[in-house]
Amino acid sequence: MHAWRKHKGNPSPIWEELPIPSTPVTGFLVKLLASGAINPFWTLKTGRSSTRSIHLYEHLFAVGIHSKSKVDFFSQGHEGCGEIIQIGEGVTDKRFKLGDRVALLAVPGCGLDNCSECSRDLAQLCPAGMHHGIGQDGFYAEYVAVDVRAAIPLPDGVEPAVAAVATDAVTTAYHGITRRAEVKKEETTFLFGLGGLGFNALQIVRAIGARVIVSDLRQEKLDAALKLGVPAEDIVPVGKSVQDFVKENGLQGRIDTVLEFVGSNQTNQDAQQIGNHPRLRPGGKILCVGTLDLVNGLDMKIGIRKRLSIIFTYGGQYRDLVEVLDLIAKGVIRPQVELGKLQDFPRVLKELGEGKIKDRIALVSDLV
Repeated sequence: MHAWRKHKGNPSPIWEELPIPSTPVTGFLVKLLASGAINPFWTLKTGRSSTRSIHLYEHLFAVGIHSKSKVDFFSQGHEGCGEIIQIGEGVTDKRFKLGDRVALLAVPGCGLDNCSECSRDLAQLCPAGMHHGIGQDGFYAEYVAVDVRAAIPLPDGVEPAVAAVATDAVTTAYHGITRRAEVKKEETTFLFGLGGLGFNALQIVRAIGARVIVSDLRQEKLDAALKLGVPAEDIVPVGKSVQDFVKENGLQGRIDTVLEFVGSNQTNQDAQQIGNHPRLRPGGKILCVGTLDLVNGLDMKIGIRKRLSIIFTYGGQYRDLVEVLDLIAKGVIRPQVELGKLQDFPRVLKELGEGKIKDRIALVSDLV
């Protein structure tokens, strides 16, 4: 088979021929049908990303996922969907059979009772489990071996490209909004950024039934939000001061949760200033997802005076992806996905870095 490989110290992906991996006893050999693409290599060069830092990936790559081992190369790609072509002899889950299509969770965790992370419902932070595309072999490949804990049956009507992107671009937003920030129907939220994760976040908040005020620097993104059903009065015009918009539209003291999907110094400060009296409710929340700037300041007086909760989130879990796929199957969430060829990954990277790809793109192998 072939795969795009990350070699230590080399910022460019390398197309390599490799043996097809062996089928794990407690898992599957999967033929990849689609692999979601973001731009980790561009981020590693510049330190910037429109959603969240891939520097974490490079850190994990440099030190090794396991404390006793280090890696020099691995197959990239942490969003995937494929078809089961072999089943390990130790798999007892009767939901799965040969030919089934499955969405693939990049970090399913080891699942052991004595794991300090898995035992606390933090499987996506587990240091001992597999980390596909994050220091260990991932989904920019023609085949991959996965544990049964990483596979979620694909509901009818969900295309592989959409399912692949959903494993992170939707699931990360869903986990942050529903599990971490715990946004409720009666809330008013303020969403910064309608990029690859942010536009999915918008759909999730609307599915919950909460009011959402949206802000983005790109008019086409605001137009898409309007088309989705966001009222014009809940859209901050391009170039308009967020603080002025909040004041002029009588939103003082009415915003419960800020969803920060950009993470620039400007949006971070705007989020906190929304938190200043009298705009964000006392006890309000700021959910931090984006990392356009890797270091942001914290206004201690605002945070303490308003007793704000500043919440960080990372990835998602098995149950999140199950629920996300169900919402997609029902048409509640409609991720925007472009298609590309796995073999064209370097060109796709360049287009991602140049901003030519609007939202997310899924790569499909010539084998499909």
